[in-house]
Parts: sequence; structure tokens; C-alpha cells
Amino acid sequence: MKVAGGRSVLEGIAIGPLRWFQPQRVQIPERSARTPEEELERLEQARRRAQAQLGGLYEKARKEAGADSAAIFQIHQMMLDDEDLLAAVRDPIRSRRVSAEYAVQAAGEHFAATLAAMEDAYMQARADDVRDVARRVVLLLAGEEERPVLREPVLLLADDLSPSETVQLDKSKLLGFVTRRGSVNSHTAILARTMGVPALMGVEVDPAWDGHMAALDGYSQRLYVDPTPELLSSLEARRRADREQAALLQALREEPSVTLDGTEIQVCANISGAAGLDLALQNGAQGIGLFRSEFLFLDRDRYPTEEEQFAAYRRAAEAMAGKPVVIRTLDIGADKRADYLGLEPEENPALGFRAIRVCLTRRELFKTQLRAILRASAYGSVSVMFPMIISLEEVREARKLLEECRRELLARGCVPGRVEVGIMVETPAAVLLADELAREVDFFSIGTNDLTQYTLAIDRQNPRLDPFYDPHHPAVLRMIQMTVEAGHRHGCWVGICGELGADLTLTETFLRMGVDELSVAPAAILPLRKKIRELDLGRT
Repeated sequence: MKVAGGRSVLEGIAIGPLRWFQPQRVQIPERSARTPEEELERLEQARRRAQAQLGGLYEKARKEAGADSAAIFQIHQMMLDDEDLLAAVRDPIRSRRVSAEYAVQAAGEHFAATLAAMEDAYMQARADDVRDVARRVVLLLAGEEERPVLREPVLLLADDLSPSETVQLDKSKLLGFVTRRGSVNSHTAILARTMGVPALMGVEVDPAWDGHMAALDGYSQRLYVDPTPELLSSLEARRRADREQAALLQALREEPSVTLDGTEIQVCANISGAAGLDLALQNGAQGIGLFRSEFLFLDRDRYPTEEEQFAAYRRAAEAMAGKPVVIRTLDIGADKRADYLGLEPEENPALGFRAIRVCLTRRELFKTQLRAILRASAYGSVSVMFPMIISLEEVREARKLLEECRRELLARGCVPGRVEVGIMVETPAAVLLADELAREVDFFSIGTNDLTQYTLAIDRQNPRLDPFYDPHHPAVLRMIQMTVEAGHRHGCWVGICGELGADLTLTETFLRMGVDELSVAPAAILPLRKKIRELDLGRT
């Protein structure tokens, strides 16, 4: 038996034969016998075909993994329209008479290397996306198409897998996959998690394992090649238990989130833009506790219009059919960048020009979003939430602009619904001012990711600080307790929408604190509901 370790993408067990996956390769001539005009025409035809293919992949991924995960293929389509990338391909075709295939591959590698060298983690993650897009166009230029085929249920071994390769695999035959490269935060990993496919990344895979029986243990983060009968029996028992647990969890979809002693709490979903709605509904979300509106602004070259934003917010409101939808206003900056906003690079963007600071400075941008939210409120239970608040003045100014927008809409004959107003509590300043802030708003939602970062003075995106980063730190929990108490003193309900909301080791702690709502990733809803229904707080 051979044992190899890696980084787990999804906890789970997969057992089956290994198959080595070799991506299609084509010969790429540097020079072309065609004229530059003929090469440019070939390029344009391949680009259009790639756009159409990506549209098909988006629809396939949306059905299998939800719109949130499928959005990567819309990003790929946008890359094919990027003028800088296209110029880097067309110029050498015109000036050096290179082949379209060579120009696409060279430009793709150049842009990917540039992105990979950046400090911004979001931009680094785009490197593999550029390579994936370039490879698709090169294959089409060479008269090939990407068709990964699985003829039987297998565990896939690969040096790497792109998002498009992953989504084209037959899910009924993909037991799991193991790759040498790849990040657990990559789009491929996100697709695997959403599709429910166990996967390990960062494993020193060996093509010689092809055809051998293996077991992937996502819990211990190990791959066992030719496992012993005893180990295989143990892992098969764990796999059966996982399946039984999944069936039990689905039975909780329509059940209330109530403890044994009758304490009720709302369990809602965090989603990115309008994407994720399907998954939220499939997992029985009692509302949308965090609609990350900034994802309507990312991966595009212009501001979203009021109509575009209104359509996304309305869709969420209508889909939730009267259940609450909390829309966080634009939280751009830090690790979320959009070039057209013209935000200058900062030495410490987490403490820089971001979120409410951008909105209060660029008021027309902010008011466009606020009008769209108010219009959507006529179609459901919509609330607005302001991020990164540190002062009363910010809340009052934001509310003033909200009322201006309401008056503008009424003058246009548009009547908004009632909109609750809340803030994200994610800075120590907001915690210490919570009593005063609670008099200004209807609710608090605690963003534990940033609150932990700012309370502990630790950059949560710096891997060297991982040993020091403790989201269970007593100071963080005390900050949460102080916020809950202050909110309740002044009639505000208080929720948690950061990652700690899904930490089942803290669920009882949060309920005893009096937290009213927990908003988590859709996949975490049912395990959280199960945990809540097993607790007895002794309040009967």
C-alpha cells in the first residue's frame, strides 16, 4: 500500500480504480504560411466558437453546481473580449507573421505569469483562468475540441485540472480526483465542492498508479493506493455513514431551526450576487442573510447600470418569496478590485479605501445602487446593509442618501417597499460604539472574518500568520457578546454572517449569547440546522 498526502477540497470518501488524465496536446507552429489577414480571421472564428462553448459550459455548470460556481465561465467569456489580451495576440500576427496558435499561447502565458506574480490573491487566481481560456482557443485553432471522456466510475489522477475540464467530466463516473497542482481556493476546487466531488490537491501523483485500486480519504487528507482489506472495509463503512447522514440532512430542509428547549434561530444563506440562489433554496435557507452585491461589479469593464442591479436584486427577492433578503452595499477594495473604478494601489488595502468609504466618496455610484435596492423592495422582503462602519456619521450620511433616493423614486412614480437598514459590525470601533449605532439602525450583522482580523491585528490573507490567527480568541468572542447585548438593548436583531457562523463548535455559544440569525454558505445550512435541533439550552 502507498500513502500520499495533500490538501482536501471536500471531506468525504471515494473508492475506485485510478485513471491518469492526460490533457489534449497539439503541435503549435511558430510561423504560418497564411497571410496575417487569414490568421486574424482564423483567430476571430476560433474566438467566437470558444465564446459559444463557454456559454454551453455555463449552462451545464449552473445545472450541476449552481449559478454561483458557474459564473467562472462568464468570466472566461469576458476574457475573450479583453482588448489588452486581444491586442497581445493580434500584434505579433500582424508584425511577425506568427501563427494564431503561437500568438494565443504566448500571450496567454505572458498574462498568466504577470497575474501569478501579483501580491493580490484575487488576481493570482486569475492566472489559471487565462491559461484555460488560451488553451481552449488553441485547441479550436488546431481543429481539436476538449472532450474529456470517462468510460467507467474512476478516481481521476492529473497533474492539474482546469475548471472547464472539471465541469465537462461525467459527474456520474467521477468518483473523485487527485491533482499535483491546484489551490483549495481555485475555481476547480470550488466546482468540486459544489458538485460534491471529493478531491485532494498538492499530491505527488504518479502516472504509474493508473489502473490501481485506491481510496481517497478527504477527512485525513490522504490517498491510499492499493489499500489493505482492513483499511478498505473501514473507509467503506465511513462512506456508508456519510450517505446516511446526507439523507437525514435533506429531511431537515423544511424543518424549523429550533433547539430541544424551544429556542428558535434563523438560518440564512450567504450568496455572491444573484448566483447561489438555487443552492440556497435547495438547502432550505430561511432567507438571504448576506447578498454580496460587489460581485455584480467584478470581472467587467464598466459599472453595472441601475437596471442591471435592479434585475439581480428583484430576482433574489422574488425567488425567496417573502423570506428576508439582506443586500450588502458595495464592498469593493482590499482583495476585491475592479480596474474601471480607478482605485489606486495601497500598501495596506484592508485598512484602506474600501466599502462604505468608496460609496460615501462616490455618491452617484452609491445612489445608483440604493435606487436599485429600493425598487427591488417592492417585490419582496428586502433590507440594506452598510459595510465597514466605524462611526455614527457614516450611518447617518448613508441613511440620508437612502432617503434622497426614496424621494427621487417617488417623484418618478415608483413606490418602494419598507426597507430595514442595518450595518456590518466588523471593526472594533463599531463594537465599542454599538449602543449608539443601535439607535440608528434596525439590525446588526457581525462579519467575523474582518472582525477577527482587526481585533487580532492579523492579516488573514498572509499564510505566515496562520499559526497566530485564532477566530476562537476570547477577545473576538467578547466582541461578539458585546455587540449582541448592545443591539438587544435598543431593539436591534443581531446576526452573524462571517465564517464563524458555520463553526459547529461555536453554535451553542452563539445561541447562549442570544444571536438571532446565522447566515452561512448554502452547503453549511443543513449541518447547522441539525446541530441547532440537537441542542438543549435549558430554557424550558
